[in-house]
Amino acid sequence: MAQDEGRFGRITDIRSCWAPKGIRPKVPKQVARTFFYVYAAVCMALGKMTSLILPYANTDMMNLFLEEVSNDFKEYFVIMLVDGAGWHRSHGLRIPENIRLIQQPSHSPELNPVEHLWEELREKHLPNKAFKSLDAVEHALCKGLRELYDDPGRVKSMT
Repeated sequence: MAQDEGRFGRITDIRSCWAPKGIRPKVPKQVARTFFYVYAAVCMALGKMTSLILPYANTDMMNLFLEEVSNDFKEYFVIMLVDGAGWHRSHGLRIPENIRLIQQPSHSPELNPVEHLWEELREKHLPNKAFKSLDAVEHALCKGLRELYDDPGRVKSMT
């Protein structure tokens, strides 16, 4: 499996978009510095994923996430690729019996297939939108994560 955290919030992600010739599209822009984190782990062979939306990126949240992955994949022994974030190496990290963590090389996010999930979510569910609240962002992300969860073939092809 591969694991990563993505930060999402109310800062508008401006993307190019189509408009009829001679018309300049209007795209809202906002910078509201409120965030949450999506933790995701993907089994590339099965196209199965686990994700949680959590308020912080720290050791306590990683412990919650690892417990969730352990329960979702209890019939497997999971070898999980993680990046070098401090909470992946913390002494307070409680790694379940059926999970082992492997660090990916430093400064190499392109090696982590979960990065493609973040691209998909940002491109399909968040572009050129100004959300009125963090709850609205969360709702859009939940919709996108559910779509990915329900389509293992798409997850396999992306990762």
